[in-house]
Amino acid sequence: MPPTTRKLASGPCTMAIRRERPADHDAVRALHQAAFALPSGGAVVQARLLDELREDAGFLPHLSLVAVDGDRIAGHVIATRGWLEPFGTAVLGLGPLGVEPDLQRRGVGTALVHAVLAVAEACDERLVALLGDPGYYRRFDFRRSTDLGVAAPDPAWGEHFQARLLTGRPVGGAFRYAQPFDRL
Repeated sequence: MPPTTRKLASGPCTMAIRRERPADHDAVRALHQAAFALPSGGAVVQARLLDELREDAGFLPHLSLVAVDGDRIAGHVIATRGWLEPFGTAVLGLGPLGVEPDLQRRGVGTALVHAVLAVAEACDERLVALLGDPGYYRRFDFRRSTDLGVAAPDPAWGEHFQARLLTGRPVGGAFRYAQPFDRL
């Protein structure tokens, strides 16, 4: 995927969005550690999850994207292979999405989500599901998963488990993330 450039919402710098490279792994891990830092200073689940996702059969390298501002990795998003049961229909699970704390609320996350959805759609993926804030993801046309006939892995997630149809006709079933999510 060629890099795309976008001006940040609150600053003069520009960023490029490109595919994550192996040389980026340490910086991306540190980014997620900072973005999801716990008050206790403990290990961040998202950083460990990302490492495990890269080693999983559900890892799709073309759907692991970074936002780069100069030499700095400003944000990261990943979508991995998920399934709808009982038929094993291939779909995507989006997340984690992380942005450096000093760049949050400046459009980096928005640009990354638009980019990963565009790549997924160009690759004829059917559906993307995620667990996240409905107020944030509604702008990307995500809706409560049950509106599309998709059951959350945990019914307690309610409106926070969302999905977006990309191509084709609606598909339904019980969503299952890539295996590393089961170990959270």
